Amino acid sequence: MIPLSKQVQSLPAYLFSLFHKKKMALTAQGIDVIDLGIGAPDLSTPPFIIDKLIQEVRKPENHKYPPYQGCAEFKQAVSDVYQRRFQVPLDMDREILALIGSKEGIAHLIQSVLDPGDGVLAPDPGYPVYQSAVHLAYGVTIPYTLNPEENFAPAFDHISERDCARAKLMILNYPNNPTGGTVDLETYEKAVRFAKKNQLILLQDAAYDLVTFGDYHSPSLLQAEGGKDVGIEFGSLSKSFNMAGWRIGYAAGNEELIQGLALVKSNRDTGQFPAVQKAGAAALNSSFDSVLTNNRTYDMRFNIILPELEEMNIMAEKPRGTFFIWARVPEGYTSQSFAEKMLDEAGIILTPGTAFGQQGEGYIRISLTHPVERLHEAVLRMKKAMKGG
Repeated sequence: MIPLSKQVQSLPAYLFSLFHKKKMALTAQGIDVIDLGIGAPDLSTPPFIIDKLIQEVRKPENHKYPPYQGCAEFKQAVSDVYQRRFQVPLDMDREILALIGSKEGIAHLIQSVLDPGDGVLAPDPGYPVYQSAVHLAYGVTIPYTLNPEENFAPAFDHISERDCARAKLMILNYPNNPTGGTVDLETYEKAVRFAKKNQLILLQDAAYDLVTFGDYHSPSLLQAEGGKDVGIEFGSLSKSFNMAGWRIGYAAGNEELIQGLALVKSNRDTGQFPAVQKAGAAALNSSFDSVLTNNRTYDMRFNIILPELEEMNIMAEKPRGTFFIWARVPEGYTSQSFAEKMLDEAGIILTPGTAFGQQGEGYIRISLTHPVERLHEAVLRMKKAMKGG
């Protein structure tokens, strides 16, 4: 038997890879599984982005190693987006870094700032990758609670002085996965003051910042006064432009944090294919009409599905961001028991709230990344299972 490191042996399997295995096993048995667990966009990458990729793939210069910090076209596009959306100036050479997806960048950033035993304040409920990334960096995850009465904003007042003293980094994630919670600029200003008072680094995961509804527009941590003094923000094209498989994202913010992240990355990877970066630049330089079209589709799905869930006593608020429903399970069930019932009796994969932390008990996360017809089918099966037949 080949011995793996103790750190890897003690790392739990990635939640959604386990769901995928269950799905494959059921599918092999002839069961039509509807996966409402994973947040993978079902919509297509806009044609103009695909056309740009094809154009760039044909250029021999794009087949060489990319610059370690990213192609100039992509970084300039990120800088322009921050100026256009937030009126935040960024130096593309010192304050922006191209990533092979924001998930990779967050893990490398955590490794670049932690020493063994350092603590990280991470949201509970929160994206499971935060905890695994801290674990692999030999750090300690310190969960902090979110306030459901304030759109799941951080409950700063409930974080103890002891936890603050143990922590070096605090992770924010808005619009929030899994809760769909959103915040206004005031929350980021409060977070910056909290970070400065407690000598913390702020990491804002903005993977869903363009997936918003109504008149809500997600602000940036870097807009807050002093945000760049203590913070770094991670963006992704996966959700907003349906480019999940392309693996392209970025980091922006504090120069020292960017350079530390770049140092780790340059020793671990060689960067994303330049043609993908340049196609990403075309996406960021666009009018964002395709993003608005996506959001109208998700908004329609919320409006159709939420009332049907309510009929089963699965209660949820319509979020202002993400494509997730964070719903309370019906009375008499735990998160796990309800998710297991739906899988066993309806062939529906739902994510139990406890997969995102202890504070997720009593909730399930439902992803609306299927056409309405498929979502209707899922709801009909769930209703049948709830009736016991």
